[in-house]
Amino acid sequence: MLIKLPRSSECKASEITPEGIYLSRRTLLGGSLAGLALGALPSVGRAAEASRYADVEPGKAPGWFTEKLGATQWQAVTAKGEAITPFKDATHYNNFYEFGPDKGDPAANGDSLKTEPWSVVVDGEVGKPGRYALEDFVKPYQLEERIYRLRCVEAWSMVIPWLGFPLAQVLKQVEPTSKARYVRFETLKDPEHMPGQRSGFALIDWPYREGLRLDEAMHPLAMLAVGMYGRELPNQNGAPLRLVVPWKYGFKSIKSIVRISLVAEQPGTTWQGLAPDEYGFYANVNPTVDHPRWSQARERRLPSGLFSPNVRETQMFNGYADEVASLYAGLDLRKNY
Repeated sequence: MLIKLPRSSECKASEITPEGIYLSRRTLLGGSLAGLALGALPSVGRAAEASRYADVEPGKAPGWFTEKLGATQWQAVTAKGEAITPFKDATHYNNFYEFGPDKGDPAANGDSLKTEPWSVVVDGEVGKPGRYALEDFVKPYQLEERIYRLRCVEAWSMVIPWLGFPLAQVLKQVEPTSKARYVRFETLKDPEHMPGQRSGFALIDWPYREGLRLDEAMHPLAMLAVGMYGRELPNQNGAPLRLVVPWKYGFKSIKSIVRISLVAEQPGTTWQGLAPDEYGFYANVNPTVDHPRWSQARERRLPSGLFSPNVRETQMFNGYADEVASLYAGLDLRKNY
């Protein structure tokens, strides 16, 4: 029996608010894990893991996803004392400007996105560059469920159960060279199926680009997600492949990735290029560094409403300080925001 090593950002499965019966039309088999140390649970707990999410819309999962789902490591990481955001809120309140500027546009327009076939280019300072069909790209990795807090720079937040695998596993597989210091990501450019790319909104120079320092990308919490709420990613949430970096503002977690490049110099990123005084390269969640137009000290946790605003204090590094603060030792986070 493996022993769980708890961290401040984790909790037991019993501390998470149950979300009811998840997709009764599906039978979901697989292992169940709790804690970043991935302690094993007995098979009797597997059915409970498969019934945690209510009102999850059925998707159209590709074969490779369905095949991998049975061996998922459930609750590999959990969110301490947090209730999971309802699926409808997580999928109908989004920023994905490729589909339009309003929060409802991604859900309204996302069906136009074609996610099959899909390929990912890996290039730059790597020993194994290439273009990989998505099913080949994800084949070596076991899916994990990771329940992470998501904090938007606009001061709203959610708690989402992602399905994916550590980004570090991919980076090790492609063998970074000694010159690699940063990882650059690029999303799909497809104006025909992404109407927001035809609008010229915010003068964005498509495709959308993001980046991480290599040590950030190699951190165990950084992941590539291919699913959420026990099913494949909906288009509006970044299907079929997105980045999730839970200690950073949400705009760093780039969606619908088609290229991952390892580079020697800090890459330019979309929002930093548009407004460098508002959106820095690091974009770490930091309640002491305000956005020029609003405070970052508090956040609105969804769902919320006029009579139940659900406002709470923002945590440093979004509550993951114990795990990631050492990455920034000696760095002035007020200047390197």
